[in-house]
Amino acid sequence: MRYVSTRGRAAPADFKQVLLTGLAPDGGLYVPEEWPAFSPAEIAAFAGQPYAHVAAEVIARFAGDAFPRDQLQTIAEDAYATFAHPAVAPLKQLGDNLFLLELFHGPTLAFKDVAMQLLSRLYDAALAGSERTLTIVCATSGDTGGAAVEAFRGARHARIVVLFPHDKISEVQRRFMTTTRDANVRVAAVDGTFDDCQHLVKGLFRDEVFKTDVDLSGVNSINWARVAAQSVYYITAAVALGAPHRAIAFATPTGNFGDAFAGYAARRMGLDVAGITVATNGNDILARALETGRYAQAGVLATQSPAMDIQVASNFERLYFEASRRDAVETARAFEAFAVEGAIDLAPSTLAYMRDGFTGQAVGEDETARTILSTLNETGELVDPHTAVGLAAARRATTDDTPLVVLATAHPAKFPDAVRAATGADPALHARAHGLFDRHERIDRLAADASAVKAYIRRFAAG
Repeated sequence: MRYVSTRGRAAPADFKQVLLTGLAPDGGLYVPEEWPAFSPAEIAAFAGQPYAHVAAEVIARFAGDAFPRDQLQTIAEDAYATFAHPAVAPLKQLGDNLFLLELFHGPTLAFKDVAMQLLSRLYDAALAGSERTLTIVCATSGDTGGAAVEAFRGARHARIVVLFPHDKISEVQRRFMTTTRDANVRVAAVDGTFDDCQHLVKGLFRDEVFKTDVDLSGVNSINWARVAAQSVYYITAAVALGAPHRAIAFATPTGNFGDAFAGYAARRMGLDVAGITVATNGNDILARALETGRYAQAGVLATQSPAMDIQVASNFERLYFEASRRDAVETARAFEAFAVEGAIDLAPSTLAYMRDGFTGQAVGEDETARTILSTLNETGELVDPHTAVGLAAARRATTDDTPLVVLATAHPAKFPDAVRAATGADPALHARAHGLFDRHERIDRLAADASAVKAYIRRFAAG
């Protein structure tokens, strides 16, 4: 199984190389050279299987001969033993053909745990017997950082640095990152937005000398293994609702487009996906692109759903590559121009391809709050603001009698201020958050400056 860069100027790589490298050396993102596929009979056979079994089967198709199948089974079983619910990603019905896919039963109460717990164990397996210690650098808008710290803290073969935008995430999100005592973890608040943090991380990968000096790796959704792992729950949810014998629709709250692209990956593997509603908050670059055909950056708005406060959706490049008939020259031209000009005008054929699988919906702050309250009043379910964005977008979707699954991406206890403002009630403190507020935080502060960030990481790697 080989992978190619969306920009076409990097040599093909195998799954282990893609796993450990993250971003392609030409600045592009890795995608499968050829998409693996399941037959309808193979998808039907997933019914009733444990989540870890399905995960191992899916990752095996993407991994090729990089890992033995029985090793992947052991890795998946170990990863998902950390989840509080035996189904890992259970479905809950909210109404006629409307379902929540609960992705918040992992150690840090967010969907990022689903991939990150698997990813850390794949790293261990890939580096077993070596003397390498990778330096993982991760930009986060809130949830990725906590999930990465929890997954990699104490790791033998990795040290991790997390960059997050100062004062732009919830306190619970922050404390999941900053209260660990493990020596292989550093967390820094950057004076800027998530897009600034993401830009800094991508710049690190473009510096070949720096990459080599610190043995750089990345676990943001630029890392293909993250997307592969997230495609699993689209499959398990669809099978539970009758796939492959009927199509299933999804509504996905997203900022960086990784979770939505995971649904596309499941579709390319053979899942009958009726459509994916891309649900954004006021940072609506994805919704605007799908509506107007112009992918144009705007200023980042601070919202009650901070994990989606993003105006540069990295994984959109992967979709652009596929939608432009895998034209790497065109993809490189478009995204190198976007880095300078902040906009891409989509060709009619490219836009038509995207619209065949995706629709976009932007949800404002008032509607988000109203959805939190109405969902509680009508169903008894308390949801976090990101999930509320997904639910609000889903209510606009027309699916006839097709089941519609909304991805519930975080537990409401991670966003108590937003939930309290919307409902007047505090969400119960989750058992996995007990003690967070009693622990000392370790936070460094950095300017949004590439030289300062490189110096900070070099000191940590050398120490």
